[in-house]
Amino acid sequence: MSNRRKFFQVAALGAAGMALSSRAEAAGSGYVIPAEGIPSLPVVGSAARFPVRRIYCMGLNYPNHVAEGKGGFKAPPFYFQKAADMIVQNNSQVDYPLLTKDFEYELEMVVALKSGGKNIAKEQALDCVYGYAVGLDMTRRDLQGEGIDKRMPWEPGKSFDQCAPCSAITPASKVGYLSQGRIQLKVNGQVHQNDDIGAMIYDVPSIIAFLSKSVALAAGDIIYTGTPAGSGPVVSGDRMVGTIDQLETLTITVA
Repeated sequence: MSNRRKFFQVAALGAAGMALSSRAEAAGSGYVIPAEGIPSLPVVGSAARFPVRRIYCMGLNYPNHVAEGKGGFKAPPFYFQKAADMIVQNNSQVDYPLLTKDFEYELEMVVALKSGGKNIAKEQALDCVYGYAVGLDMTRRDLQGEGIDKRMPWEPGKSFDQCAPCSAITPASKVGYLSQGRIQLKVNGQVHQNDDIGAMIYDVPSIIAFLSKSVALAAGDIIYTGTPAGSGPVVSGDRMVGTIDQLETLTITVA
C-alpha cells in the first residue's frame, strides 16, 4: 500500500474518531444522547432548589368536586401521574394545548417529600414531608371524558406538556403541617374556586400512606392533593391566580 493511500486512510479514521468523540461530548458523560437536566422547583427562603422525581395526582378528594362529577359518587382514593418535566415554573405562560377544545384548571395543594418508602404508616407519614406549594392540574377535559367513557387511561387528558404549573415550595419548618387554610383560584380577577384544604376527604398523612402501598415513594416526589369544586375552562389570554394560606401565590397565563 502506498504511503499516500495510508495517509488518507489514517486521516479518514481520525476524522471519524473526532466526529464520534464530538458526539459523545455533546451527549454528556456516559450517555449516547444529550441528557436533560433534572426538573426542579424553587424553595421559599433558599437559593437551593427542590429536585422533582415523580408527580402523583390524587383524584376526587373534595366532597363538592365529587358532587360535580358524573353520578355524584364518592370514590375510594385513586391517583394518576404526570411526567416530572411537565412542571411549569411560577409566573410563566402555558400554551393552549393541541387536541383539545376544553382546557381546564384544577387548583390544588402540592406536597413535596424529603423521604419515602413502602407501606408507610399514617402516623409516620408527616415525617416524609419537606414542604408545600400551590399547583394547577391542567386538564384536557374533553380527552379525559373520552377516556372515562371508553374505560381507557386518562393520560391524554391529564399528562401533556406544561400541564403541571407549581409555585415555589414553602418548607414545613416554616408553616408546620397544613391541615386547614383557604384555597382559592381567580381567573381574570373573578373567583372560580374557593374552599378550605381542611375539606379534603383524604388528608396528607392518609394520601402518603395510601400511595406508599402502591409504589415506593422517595425524596423528590411531589403530590397534587386534589381540587375543590369550580374547575372550568380557560382560553388564550386568561390569567389564573391561585392562593393557599401561608404559601406562595401561583400566577399562570394562557398564551
